[in-house]
Amino acid sequence: MTGQHLIKKLGQWEGYRVGTVGPAKKGPEFWVELIPEYGHGICDGCGQECSSVHETVQRWIRDLPVFDKTTHLLVHRRRLLCPRCGPKLERISWLDRYSRHTTRLVESVARLCDVMSIKHVAEYFSLSWSTVKDIHKRHLKKKLGPVDLSNVELLAMDEFAIQKGHRYATVIIDPTCKKVLWVGRGRSRASIRPFFEMLGDRCKDIKAVAMDMNASFEQEVQLHCPQAEIVYDLFHVVAKYGREVIDRVRVDQANRLRDDKPARRVIKGSRWLLLRNRENIEKPEDLVRLDELLAANESLMTTYVMKDDLKLLWNLSDRKAAESCWGQWLDRAMQSGIEPLMKFAKRLSKYAAGIIAHSRWPLHTSLLEGINNKIKTIKRQAYGYRDDEYFFLRIRAAFPGIP
Repeated sequence: MTGQHLIKKLGQWEGYRVGTVGPAKKGPEFWVELIPEYGHGICDGCGQECSSVHETVQRWIRDLPVFDKTTHLLVHRRRLLCPRCGPKLERISWLDRYSRHTTRLVESVARLCDVMSIKHVAEYFSLSWSTVKDIHKRHLKKKLGPVDLSNVELLAMDEFAIQKGHRYATVIIDPTCKKVLWVGRGRSRASIRPFFEMLGDRCKDIKAVAMDMNASFEQEVQLHCPQAEIVYDLFHVVAKYGREVIDRVRVDQANRLRDDKPARRVIKGSRWLLLRNRENIEKPEDLVRLDELLAANESLMTTYVMKDDLKLLWNLSDRKAAESCWGQWLDRAMQSGIEPLMKFAKRLSKYAAGIIAHSRWPLHTSLLEGINNKIKTIKRQAYGYRDDEYFFLRIRAAFPGIP
């Protein structure tokens, strides 16, 4: 077997024979000339065999390295004169249209980009950063394709920080299959409107949407999906309660004890202890400290117990029971005499329908919190992204859904 035949067999360049081979005597370079093997080719437009050639041009194409040497192909690329389509490029199984990289090199780059940073992949293949990014971006577009929204009935949406300076993006998922449907920059009504425009007539199929207490999200959902029930997430409501009630009461109680510095110091230093769930406190001494603190301060005891009672609303599956539980909680809050708790309860009453809706639609955005953590990992992998479209494609690829 001659050297050309051996190289062709190793290269598997279908439809082409090896011409000149130019291994570099020094350095990591190696090149192979590829000449069309047959007098006919396949039209890239209609897929029919064509024997007329309009023109032939030479193109340098990158292939996978051979024996640790950077491999270039000098391909005699033909434009066929198809009787149906006119001048069209010849279809080549191992090279995409207009690409300067073989299919197997593209696939190898894409596979490594799934587990490595663009910088490291570029160094490994001796390619530029932008070339690797463009290869992976085209691969993701081809792999993911348009989003299938045909069977979507439930939605969950949340925001995440995309850059410093309070710049955010919104992610929308199908909670039933844990699939990212859409990602877009911003968290306003106008920012999420493209998703509902993409949803089109299928907006009428949406039954419920889980979200935090974001007025912009709620208004846009009600505009496009008036039949859908809004479901407020437990995590965001309890987090808001911790900031606006427990924190405020703790500070007020500490200010009342200005003359008793040891007691004031104990209350001021109890912030994280009060905000944590009791079942998540591991150290026995912290549990003792919490019990002593609550026993010594009635206001802190009341707000702490009311937090646990509020969380019970998300455990109820009967709507009437949820309505009754909410009414009792609201009455107790308004009769507590604790100003921050009363203010919070009054504001929260506007969102009562979304809280009670959880009894019918047990949706939550805790899944989105996990997705947001993965998004942070993707962002750190590239030290941030300057191309929103590519970044959002990577997020969709990371959460393709569970069949």
